[in-house]
Amino acid sequence: MAISLTSDVSHYLRPGTLRLPALPPLSLYLHLPWCLKKCPYCDFNSHERRAGVDAAAQQTRYVEALLADLEASLPLVWGRPVVSVFIGGGTPSLFEPEAIDRLIAGVRARLPLEPACEVTLEANPGTFELERFAAFRGAGVTRLSVGVQSFNDAHLQAIGRVHDGAQARAALQEAAHAFGTFNLDLMYALPGQSLAQLEQDVRTALSFNPPHLSIYHLTIEPNTVFAKFPPAVPDDDDAWTMLDRITELTGEAGLERYEISAYARTGHRCVHNLNYWRFGDYLGLGAGAHGKLSFPHRIVRQVRHRQPELYMERALAGDAVAQAHEVPRRDLPFEYMLNALRLKEGFTLRDYVDKTGLPPSSIHAALQKAEQAQWLERDDTGWRPTERGFDFLSDLQQLFLPDT
Repeated sequence: MAISLTSDVSHYLRPGTLRLPALPPLSLYLHLPWCLKKCPYCDFNSHERRAGVDAAAQQTRYVEALLADLEASLPLVWGRPVVSVFIGGGTPSLFEPEAIDRLIAGVRARLPLEPACEVTLEANPGTFELERFAAFRGAGVTRLSVGVQSFNDAHLQAIGRVHDGAQARAALQEAAHAFGTFNLDLMYALPGQSLAQLEQDVRTALSFNPPHLSIYHLTIEPNTVFAKFPPAVPDDDDAWTMLDRITELTGEAGLERYEISAYARTGHRCVHNLNYWRFGDYLGLGAGAHGKLSFPHRIVRQVRHRQPELYMERALAGDAVAQAHEVPRRDLPFEYMLNALRLKEGFTLRDYVDKTGLPPSSIHAALQKAEQAQWLERDDTGWRPTERGFDFLSDLQQLFLPDT
């Protein structure tokens, strides 16, 4: 059902079919869309920084647009505390620390942040400069996410990264020095990658004692350069072997696999991503940003204008939202499970009811099928994926699709 793009909260508070007993935790996502070079595997809304553009002026205007977008959105989230802020991209570390400082200060002036609010900034080694990470910390960033992807120069070149292994190591040394917690991103099943080379990447990553490690299988996404010119990558059997080895090595290093692609030490799970996976709310601001907001009788998804220049123009005019729609009741079981089943701990029926406003009977048949397939198991607290369920996660999630 299409709805008005207005931020008039009365439109969203009118009677509806859902009965949410309480609103879920709220996060804030801020999208900074520019990067030095578009990676051939990337399907995110990122744009190469054009030569001749006044970067300082562009950053100033974009921060102003983000804060104007936030101002216009305040009636939709009024009084709700924010548990996490995530500044993603693109390559947010291209922005000057002063611009990040203005952005975070502007957010704090407009929204109530929890005292221990996690503020994450994505950074790439190719934008690393001495003391730059410390300046981001001084601006209010509490957690850095460093997009290393690999330490192997040949593999970095094959996937179009602008940094090399030496820059990756230097960036991680500074991240560990400047931040009490940080994330390290790796990819596996890269073009030409062997099991031994994957193991070397993981061992190198672990040598920096990362509190959090995210490891993703390289996938060929539609509308990317790799989709048009696919590289030769390890086959599925080899990729499964790599994943098994990743799980062994991270476990030996004291990192727990708490989500399908995430490993963390005790106390260092990503609050922002956990809120996504637990079907929490998030206000998404910035070019092409997506958001999910709950109200007592409905759940709404929003999308901002995608092109950066158009986004800035419309946000500064108080009209940043390009699309908004109410999530139909029939889609909520799948949307909830698409997130919750990524977590090793699974979910409780009480949480499902609280977050969707639907009764347990709405997923009873799908749960039975998943249990019979040995993809889900239950205990006194709820349901969680089995090891087999993790292996067949997409098939498990699809059990909760609405009947056609």
